[in-house]
Amino acid sequence: MKLPGIPHSLSGAFVSLAAACTVLAGCASAGNVTAADRQDTFVVSASASGGRLAWARAHKRAVSAASDYCESRGMQASLGIEQMDGIEALQQQGSTIRFECHPKL
Repeated sequence: MKLPGIPHSLSGAFVSLAAACTVLAGCASAGNVTAADRQDTFVVSASASGGRLAWARAHKRAVSAASDYCESRGMQASLGIEQMDGIEALQQQGSTIRFECHPKL
């Protein structure tokens, strides 16, 4: 890709840098919802890596997965305990949430 006013070798470097930044900003992914040790209690884990606020993306994805799970059953999620993993900025961050599904009010 040729960027106007920038030598070709630098253009490639800028494109590569932009791609790397996009990967580092990353998306969050969630695993399957599983039954917990108590009846009507479920667990879901999500993770995100790289960039600032990866923990927030992991949390948001876990909450979304819990909400979607309950919503698919015509119910609403009631979030319980959350465990966060990973503390360094470029390290994978994780969120594991225990939740229950309750009838909508």
